[in-house]
Amino acid sequence: MKIILASQSQRRAAILELAQIDFEIIPSNYEEKLEDGLNLEEQSKELAYGKALDVFNNTQGDRAIIGSDTIVVKNNKIFGKPKDRKEAIKMLKELQNDVHYVYTSLAILIENQGKYQEYKEVVKTEITVDPISDREIIEYVETEEPYDKAGAYAIQSCFAKYISRIRGNYMSVVGLPIDRVYSILKENEIL
Repeated sequence: MKIILASQSQRRAAILELAQIDFEIIPSNYEEKLEDGLNLEEQSKELAYGKALDVFNNTQGDRAIIGSDTIVVKNNKIFGKPKDRKEAIKMLKELQNDVHYVYTSLAILIENQGKYQEYKEVVKTEITVDPISDREIIEYVETEEPYDKAGAYAIQSCFAKYISRIRGNYMSVVGLPIDRVYSILKENEIL
């Protein structure tokens, strides 16, 4: 049984490696776009599902496809990946000295001896960010870290010094709820 990560995310790959799960990477070509009429959790789940389904439809045989998506939300505003330095600075100024939420969704599509199973879940984690000075924000955006991360930060990086509280699943904030991945694969006798 092949386990395939439908993502180019180095963070998600590293999490699977940490869990000692053998997998291969086939990046999804799914175009990420938000759909009208869906709440934040549904949006997140649909993005993960779209990525997994794209790879599932382009592969064959017994396989488990893992898709995931992370969105950062504060006051119902979605903070995606910043397009440039200016947007990264703006995001971090809005997120500092307050609470926000990270929604990480998981979609696992399994075909095993002709039998199909699918799982779609979302994990919501509350993050409290300490006050950050303008100088500290500028120094952080001078690194490469903010530009491929929702919310313009990586919790597992030097940015961790600004995080005073996490309520929920740390690995989900990094990029993948590995406990659920492991449970689903085990439940389906893939591991």
